[in-house]
Amino acid sequence: MRKRSVGRHPMKYRRMVVKRMRECSNISALAKELGLDRKQMYTWREQLDPDGRDKRPPTETREEKLEREVRRLKGALADKTLEVDFFKGALQKVAARRQSPDMTGAKASTTKSGK
Repeated sequence: MRKRSVGRHPMKYRRMVVKRMRECSNISALAKELGLDRKQMYTWREQLDPDGRDKRPPTETREEKLEREVRRLKGALADKTLEVDFFKGALQKVAARRQSPDMTGAKASTTKSGK
């Protein structure tokens, strides 16, 4: 008996894709991993598991929430670090412009008054 295949991919492969879609939280990443078009994957899911789309996605675990928060905070920290570096550089440029080229940076001497 021949394997049942409607298009390029056999039915067994399609079922595996639909099963992984149910377990996966990021369908785009799964599509990229498998080298498939997301729309095609959703079509297969509709054909093979029409009731599957009514199921709620898995709830986010505490660890996943914390990892998401850590990623967000790391991004914010990176942004602030870039801002600090930018302002440090800007202050150095302003300080360099304020110093005249003939001055050494020492205190200027003043003449004594005639009193």
